[in-house]
Amino acid sequence: MIIIGGGLSGLALADRLVREGRDWLLVEARDRFGGRITGLQHDGASFDLGPAWFWPGQPRIAALAKRFDIDIFEQYADGATCYENTDGSVQRVTVSSAMAGSLRLAGGMQSLVDGLVAGLDPARLSLKTPVTAIAREENGIAVTIESGETLTARHVVIAVPPRIAASISFDPPLPDAAQRALTTIPTWMGAMAKFVAVYERPFWREAGLSGDAMSRHGPMIEIHDASTMSGTPGALFGFLGIPAMHRMTLADQLTDACLTQFGRLFGEAALTPVATHLADWAREPFTATEADHQPLAGHPAYGPPSALSDLWGGTLQFAVTETAPEHGGFTEGALAVADVVRLQDNNAAT
Repeated sequence: MIIIGGGLSGLALADRLVREGRDWLLVEARDRFGGRITGLQHDGASFDLGPAWFWPGQPRIAALAKRFDIDIFEQYADGATCYENTDGSVQRVTVSSAMAGSLRLAGGMQSLVDGLVAGLDPARLSLKTPVTAIAREENGIAVTIESGETLTARHVVIAVPPRIAASISFDPPLPDAAQRALTTIPTWMGAMAKFVAVYERPFWREAGLSGDAMSRHGPMIEIHDASTMSGTPGALFGFLGIPAMHRMTLADQLTDACLTQFGRLFGEAALTPVATHLADWAREPFTATEADHQPLAGHPAYGPPSALSDLWGGTLQFAVTETAPEHGGFTEGALAVADVVRLQDNNAAT
């Protein structure tokens, strides 16, 4: 089997194949594994730039954390929430945190990726290997990579966002309904941008603040505490409310604007972080397409599209969180879809 995509779904599927004694090869277009899971590294800690939370009732993440001996802790939610009005004035209100009860991983979501990669044969993992074409042949499937080299297997699983998969050339072409499904399924996080600032300590807690904030002024519209499990280093992160196309023209100004907003909300100490990073997922070519730049109105009703089932006699499958049978769009969904990939006879990848 050839797995296209080294995000959480692709890695979890490779891990499953190892445990079941099957043959496989995984190719990833980026220069790292994890897909939409990555983190800002500082002083031995990782601060999530992609998904950060999971919730009770999501057993696969909990089981994987237990397997890799990763500590689980609750999102910090004690203290007042800040509300920023359109004029930039700030109110502090003691209310229940919107993220109270959500869970995080010590080491961030990156710790799941690291744990999975550590258990896989490096010889079967290939970075910087974008796929350009997939062709069905008499004795299997040929996968052409950007270098022009061709890999072959009897079974291919595509574990990248559907709209990214739509840019691959298929021979024979996929049915019209399948191609439409690929192009119309929105990429979760595809329009998102997240700003993270790291501090020596979570000073806002000392002032009785939870780190939660909602803003009608911006540039961030929702902010939360992103500190490590121990609390040191401390960190804040926020989701930007500026549409993707506008962000691209303001990139050089956004870090200063975000820090200025943290200062309004949490005080002067917020202006001098020890590290920052702005992750704009709309600008990631292996995550989002132009069609993803429009913000989503809500969480899409993800699920396994019937148009993507039984392609090429079941030898071509799609396995990514957007096509998961449950928890679509979440990290739990990325693990769930790896569990339901239909495996045929033990097949070779060369």
